[in-house]
Amino acid sequence: MDTAANDGFRAITYKSDDGLTLYARDYGGPEIADRLPVICLPGLTRNSRDFHSLALLLSTDPTTPRRVITIDYRGRGHSGRDANKANYNLGIEARDVVSACQHLDIKRGIFIGTSRGGLILHLLAQMRPDLIAAVILNDIGPDIEANGLKRIRDYLNAAPPRSWSEAVAFLKACHIRYFPALQEDDWREMAAAIYRDMDGKPVADFDPAIATQLLAIDFAQPLPDLWQYFDDLTAVPVLVVKGEHSDLIADRTTDAMRDRCPSLSVLEAPGQGHAPLLHLEPVLQRVRRFVSEVT
Repeated sequence: MDTAANDGFRAITYKSDDGLTLYARDYGGPEIADRLPVICLPGLTRNSRDFHSLALLLSTDPTTPRRVITIDYRGRGHSGRDANKANYNLGIEARDVVSACQHLDIKRGIFIGTSRGGLILHLLAQMRPDLIAAVILNDIGPDIEANGLKRIRDYLNAAPPRSWSEAVAFLKACHIRYFPALQEDDWREMAAAIYRDMDGKPVADFDPAIATQLLAIDFAQPLPDLWQYFDDLTAVPVLVVKGEHSDLIADRTTDAMRDRCPSLSVLEAPGQGHAPLLHLEPVLQRVRRFVSEVT
């Protein structure tokens, strides 16, 4: 259930460097050229719709409006599915973010990365540090907790819902213990972001191969970490938003991030888990302030 182009954004398509057609939303447009834009990168199977409410708020701010770009990675949302399923990986998706910036003539920006989006930003900081003016890592860091990833693996590979009411009920059953702060409208909004409407029924808006990849993870082995990449992020302002009930990033990880980057700020999102909705208070107020302070 995508939002019409006249509801605050322009739909953009562009090509990856290997020729795949990719999709993004442009809120505010290049007319807001006197401030750095905000580029939003979603989670593993999520898409640009996740950031719709936040993008509207930032792009229409009465004092300091920002151009906001929200991206569909390959295989998600309106972007093309990749015939080579091995291309669903952090390195290629980071290159696709660079392609989006080139297409939109963005030389530098403030990046918000939710979950996988934050992992992509770790790689981007090494590939193209000149692009990054500041970073918000939404419930993600260089170390991932195995139990949280197992939970994501299981619900992404569960049987699909057969109706919109069932989709909302499924999301609540999976997540409500981690998100007591959410109201009924928030659950419906989440469903509308995750699923696409096809003949009145919800269909998961991503290539199923992305969820299938998680089944191949050997949890008997330690998960790889990204600490060597994180160090490249510490040259810019960093805000970490951590869900109060998150099971994907641990307090010891945010403590270690602060040890390596004393200027890093950590904000807990009360009543939320993985990954927090950034347009809900009190998180929104802090995100707006962080963005407004970057020049």
